[in-house]
Amino acid sequence: MPPDGPGPQGPGPQDPGPHPQGTITVARALELPALRRGLPEVVAAGDGLDRPVRWVHACEAPNIASLLKGGELLLTQGLAVGPRPAEQRAFVRRLAERGVAALVVELGSRFTALPAAVVDAARSHGLPLVQLHREVPFVAVTEEIHTEIVNEHYAVLRRAEVVHRECTELLLRGGGVPEILRLLARFAGNPAFLESPDGRLLYAAGPGPAGQPAGAEPLQVWEGLRSRRAARRPEPPAGSVVADVPGGGPGPGAVRARLTVLPVAGPLAPVHRLAAERTADLLAVVLLRARQEEELTARGRGDFLTELAEGRIAAADAPAQVRVLGFRPGEGPLLPVVMRLAELSASSGLGSLEPGQGLGTGPAESWAALAHALQEELAGVGAPVLLGVRLPERRVPLLVGLREAAERGPVAERVAAALRAGVERAWPDRAGAHPPVVVVGLPGGWDSVGGELRHAAQAASAARGPAERAWHDVRSLDVDLLLWRLREHGDLAAFVDRVIGPLLAHDRTARPPLVPTLEAYLRHAGRKAETARALHLNRQTLYDRLARIGRLLGSDLEDPRTVLALSLALQARRHVRSQDI
Repeated sequence: MPPDGPGPQGPGPQDPGPHPQGTITVARALELPALRRGLPEVVAAGDGLDRPVRWVHACEAPNIASLLKGGELLLTQGLAVGPRPAEQRAFVRRLAERGVAALVVELGSRFTALPAAVVDAARSHGLPLVQLHREVPFVAVTEEIHTEIVNEHYAVLRRAEVVHRECTELLLRGGGVPEILRLLARFAGNPAFLESPDGRLLYAAGPGPAGQPAGAEPLQVWEGLRSRRAARRPEPPAGSVVADVPGGGPGPGAVRARLTVLPVAGPLAPVHRLAAERTADLLAVVLLRARQEEELTARGRGDFLTELAEGRIAAADAPAQVRVLGFRPGEGPLLPVVMRLAELSASSGLGSLEPGQGLGTGPAESWAALAHALQEELAGVGAPVLLGVRLPERRVPLLVGLREAAERGPVAERVAAALRAGVERAWPDRAGAHPPVVVVGLPGGWDSVGGELRHAAQAASAARGPAERAWHDVRSLDVDLLLWRLREHGDLAAFVDRVIGPLLAHDRTARPPLVPTLEAYLRHAGRKAETARALHLNRQTLYDRLARIGRLLGSDLEDPRTVLALSLALQARRHVRSQDI
């Protein structure tokens, strides 16, 4: 993706200032009227007055440090400080360890001047220490500072709301991810990035106007972040803002993308984190809309491919229609490919489900994610691809433009790998248990590709080959397709029962099962040495098993006609219901 796209006119929202937002500093608290009336004097750690004040607390308990969380402005008359220097130093040390913003001691009730032990300890631990020369009501100080903090929080919300409103208006005007990302980058004054959950960069934006990035170019910054991750430091630099873009689904689908703002040109404040979190929610809407549009487009292409396969589109009209769909294959032949998702059967052709199957199509977002992932993976196969989605049958038909027919094998290999990778990305919880079946038809022109596409779709329904096979040549599935078409015919189940019924009955009650031995023997064309190696058996054990199979079936396993019948029966067994055998 390009680092920047066209952005909104004008300078955009600005960072309101250099100080952390949503808090006030110790210096600001000392400027408020309630404390100013006490004539405050900073006696230690004056360089720490820019510390943020999260809360105000007044207390005289010696163990107050254990009750604090950090960031408090502690008000005391000195009763809790302790009478001895060791106690005084320990009291200050514990406050510093808890991260207290500052210690304010009112002179008069306990001390007329702060003890040297208190001042020295505050100075050595870097804890701002303030003495008040006049008595002030602590409740007034607390109310005034808390009001200021609340007002500051409200100001943060308002500033973040400005960004959210501008992003929303941009979205309603048709803006996309690049424009929204740049708006956030300008507000933060730092580069912003959108990446996939697995760390791939999707979009990048700098804080400057389009073509005039402020500070480092965002893609250079991203390269530095990637190098950091390669050095086994996966977390972003300290002070970065990271917000998850929700995906609306459980498990891997819970996070669709990740939004990161890096503190390159200046520090990031809480207001920037809040703005990033709200922007992440808007980006979720943008990405969902894009994926739904992508799914609808893929379904429209699937409808075109269905009509082409069923002969409802004339060969002469097809080229003009695919140009409207964005497919420009060139002058070479077209390669039909069909992927069947999960291990579930569908009816012949590209039509509806078999009666009684009750096959669900899954949530729309799941299919949108699949269409998006497949498009991204297929972009790298080096050939034009027209991708369709057929939800009712859980099939994905494709047409691939070849330069010449000789490319069929290498292109089919790349297409099959891309399809499997797309399924694993979009549906990681299903891909392992039910890998997709990919069938590749024969290349041809518009006059023949419709029939080949239908043939490949039917063969994909019939395919019962090894799950580890990347793709099936449609010609290798002709016998499976013939048997699949006969699956509802009672004669097929009777044939299976007659030829291998005793062997199936044996395997239901006895061990070791003998069907795998017969399948391996036939797969290796009766070569016993190769069969023994494949089954990890010694030859004598294999000979004994083959002899038992021959006795159970009453057949000669070396007779060619017997071998043909056994091969057909084993293939047919995959297409008939177990209760029919």
